[in-house]
Amino acid sequence: MLTAPLLPRFITALPATPPVLYVPPNAPLTGREEVAAASAVLRSGSLTSASHEGGEQVRGFESEAALYTGAAHAVAVNSGTAALQAALLALGVGRGDDVLVPSFTFVATANAVVSVGARPVFVDVLEDSYTMDPADAEARMTPRTRAIIPVHLYGNVARMGEIAEAAKRQGARIIEDAAQALGSTLDGRHAGTFGDIGCFSLYPAKVMTSGGEGGFAATDRPRLRDRMRMARNHGMLRGHDARMLGLNLRMPEIAAAIGRAQLARLPRFLRARRRNAEALSGLLAGADVRLPSPRPGEKVNWYLYTVTAGSGRDRDALARRLNAAGIGATAYYPVPVHRMPLYDTASRRPARPLTATLRAAQRVLSLPVHPGVAADDLKRMARIVRSAAGKRRSR
Repeated sequence: MLTAPLLPRFITALPATPPVLYVPPNAPLTGREEVAAASAVLRSGSLTSASHEGGEQVRGFESEAALYTGAAHAVAVNSGTAALQAALLALGVGRGDDVLVPSFTFVATANAVVSVGARPVFVDVLEDSYTMDPADAEARMTPRTRAIIPVHLYGNVARMGEIAEAAKRQGARIIEDAAQALGSTLDGRHAGTFGDIGCFSLYPAKVMTSGGEGGFAATDRPRLRDRMRMARNHGMLRGHDARMLGLNLRMPEIAAAIGRAQLARLPRFLRARRRNAEALSGLLAGADVRLPSPRPGEKVNWYLYTVTAGSGRDRDALARRLNAAGIGATAYYPVPVHRMPLYDTASRRPARPLTATLRAAQRVLSLPVHPGVAADDLKRMARIVRSAAGKRRSR
């Protein structure tokens, strides 16, 4: 059972004896395959490599990740944030450049932009998918706009066709933040393969992990692959010959080995998530919350099953009831990035309000549907939601 400091922010007091085992929002699923893979690396004594191409396990993971996503190349790094940094560095984004990012996302998206010296420009989202609003993105473009980072939030695929058209008119590059979208596709094409570079996270709470921290970037362009390889290794190509700004963003061999084991199991993980999501949608049919609904041609990985309540008060009350019953229902994200102290400054404040973003931050609530969630857990969630939200009223 998880300890109190790791529980969602909504919990104010837990019963002395929790009624049921706590069901976390997400949890890694590891077993003998991962233990064997990690043990083999430890026995080999080759724990990492500073070579341009990476070590044996890193190279193997990159080949398999590229094959899975349908990209020509993958570059393994030590986090999803590192993937964004490597992508920005590879594209030459830096001081004097603006990068469009949604405010309704995890702060890492904006932090990566700031880390290379560029300025994040916050964009509103669409209320049906909580992904970047293409029209709002285009309206916020200026001659300084160098890149756009749409986020495939909750595993929902952003409107990449419209975003690509806007980017082309401006001459901007596209970096897809697919940290939450490994396994999501639109019309058979994997999230993260629509733009110049796609960035993925292998953090333990994602749909698969590399044992702790980890990530990778995908691209079809050999030049960008090579530049990201340099970016992850202090800008070096052949050792002590730094040719561009780079950092230590390398993935260790043990993480790559665990990632390979997890990648082989990923289709099973995703089937379990889909099964749980579909079951929960059936159980919640008619409840007075808006349910997630993929658009035609979209296959979501169900990283997070996110419902929308009628108001912030309704959302918080529902979260408290679920948390008290041991269900890790959590709001992702209750504070938009542009309202965080680091970004809520005169130089970074959006020129126009991000209306949909503010509304979403007050109303969304994500429910667990990961492979560790049992059928009884889903029924318990549904009973609580239906009881708290009531039946859908006619509009």
